[in-house]
Amino acid sequence: MLQVNYIRENREKVLERLSVRHFKQTELVDEIIKTDEERRQVQTSLDNLSAIANASAKQIGELMRNGQKEQAEALKAEATNSKEQHKKLSDQLANSETQLHNLIVQLPNLPHDLVKTGSTAEENETVYTDGKPAELPANALPHWELTAKYDIIDFELGTKITGAGFPVYKGKGAKLQRALINFFLDHATAAGYREMQVPHLVNEASGFGTGQLPDKEGQMYHAGIDNLYLIPTAEVPVTNLYRDVILKEEELPIKNTAYTACFRREAGSYGAHVRGLNRLHQFDKVEVVQIVHPDQSYEVLEQMSAYVQSLLQELGLHYRVLRLCGGDMGFTAAMTYDMEVWSAAQQRWLEVSSVSNFETYQSNRLKLRFKGAAGKTQLAHTLNGSALALPRIVASILENNQTDKGIKIPEALVKYTGFEYID
Repeated sequence: MLQVNYIRENREKVLERLSVRHFKQTELVDEIIKTDEERRQVQTSLDNLSAIANASAKQIGELMRNGQKEQAEALKAEATNSKEQHKKLSDQLANSETQLHNLIVQLPNLPHDLVKTGSTAEENETVYTDGKPAELPANALPHWELTAKYDIIDFELGTKITGAGFPVYKGKGAKLQRALINFFLDHATAAGYREMQVPHLVNEASGFGTGQLPDKEGQMYHAGIDNLYLIPTAEVPVTNLYRDVILKEEELPIKNTAYTACFRREAGSYGAHVRGLNRLHQFDKVEVVQIVHPDQSYEVLEQMSAYVQSLLQELGLHYRVLRLCGGDMGFTAAMTYDMEVWSAAQQRWLEVSSVSNFETYQSNRLKLRFKGAAGKTQLAHTLNGSALALPRIVASILENNQTDKGIKIPEALVKYTGFEYID
């Protein structure tokens, strides 16, 4: 969440950057400034009253020591009234802080200055394209037909067991999943990320810390009895490892990676564009997360983007990199790069990764700070990226590598799969 001091001191800048997102509730900015002013006035009154009470207590003590009991008792009576006023102001302060919190969490992150104004995916900026589209035979099939032909993914069986969006992977399909997970984890650890195993369920505090709550409740699966949420991405538990932590500057950057299953309700998703592996409720993903010094976060963002691209290059996939416009970015991001792979069979781009810099938006919620050499404590910057999400990578591999002999496995994966073709 944004810092209230920044909002108060940079009102016009905040409004200008929110307009890049086409954010409509701009009246919240002035409500926040007004509520913060009221809160600060109450805090000042409370501080003054506390100072008077402390001075009075000291004076009462001196009067009692000097035998001036009558005067001391008179001051005690005044102190009783002061305590009642103190409680009243404390209650007002608590109410103001709650009101301020409830307002400020409704504001999204401010887009970086490089992020362009826009409201739809069509307004995203293409910053790089790599490779050429695969040349497929005339009888090429989309992945949902290939998975049935080779009996490697069963969507109907998943629907029977659970529901739509929960596929069952079989035989070489299951081995391809495992191969990709190991491939991604091995490359992440070679790039300096520490592998973590984290819970697949998180509490409300964790959901709030990374910005899923109170924004994406409708997209998250909720275990009501225990009030826990199934994770939409490993970003949530991995970043929350550092909630309420003060790091030393020399510990930065912190680089972690984790493989988890991910769960998303994807409410309202219908149509041919979400067929097969294009949109699932449960899927596997390897995530990379970094906690860095604020001065280095945009350099790190470029490094993380390049790292994800290196995975796509090793898999031989034609891809492009988009810098998202303000209206297409996630609520918590200051800048996001999306990587999209070309599906030659579907003749469309498929998003396979997002890499984002959240600046201090998450760390302010998490109270994730670091102490510099001079002893000053400040908020760290957090970043994360999909490296990579499996479903659309699998879809692209199946579609772009279909041959008369079967589906050719990318060379980089053969040592992980143990086979060269799905046939």
